Amino acid sequence: MSKIVIGITDGRLYENYASWISMEENVELVRLGYKFDNVDDIQRCDGLFMTGGEDVHPKFYKKPEYEEQFNLSDFDVKRDEFEIELLTYWETSQMPLLGVCRGLQLLNVFLGGTLIPDLPTRGKFNHSRKLTEPRYHSVHIDPNSELSSLLKVRSGDVTSIHHQSIDRIGEGLVANAISPDGVIEGVEWLNPRRVPAMLLVQWHPELMRDQMSPFSKSIRENFIKLIGDNGLGYASN
Repeated sequence: MSKIVIGITDGRLYENYASWISMEENVELVRLGYKFDNVDDIQRCDGLFMTGGEDVHPKFYKKPEYEEQFNLSDFDVKRDEFEIELLTYWETSQMPLLGVCRGLQLLNVFLGGTLIPDLPTRGKFNHSRKLTEPRYHSVHIDPNSELSSLLKVRSGDVTSIHHQSIDRIGEGLVANAISPDGVIEGVEWLNPRRVPAMLLVQWHPELMRDQMSPFSKSIRENFIKLIGDNGLGYASN
């Protein structure tokens, strides 16, 4: 079987994401980042993995005042701009997408949605902790969603390291997972037949203590399967 090629966005804790997605056999990774000036490398990839990291700058969802209003500073605007270029290519491709944490947030912004700039100011305190000590909280999966069909569970505990989340949902998207305090933990296409296919989750599957949990293992396996079902990589041989 030939390898499938996954473009994975560069950022802090890159190695965690790379090690996790590489647990599947026959995977080759292409590290995509503005520091490498390699946006065109997306054209040789079978799938795109948008990883976590810095906050998306609020100017990209037309709320530049949030920077001062909420004392935000954890930005990398060059990364935002580079990854928006990747999404512009992805949008007109057949390439499946996996988005984790920031990856979900940036895709939502790309499709015209907005973000809650700081969850604690909305009374949501159970989502953030140090990177080396992720918090766990429960999520509930919409039983009618594509995500439910993929994970084959309706609830469970997931890792959480974020202080921002989706506010207004982007065009064409619908929430499929939610935390008990009402934070959106996953989105998918409203039309399940729409392409490109994608998996978008707010939690961190790569940091789950139980790597056999469907909230980790099934996310990875189903992303690989989406690529195969799309006739790319090993599935085309």
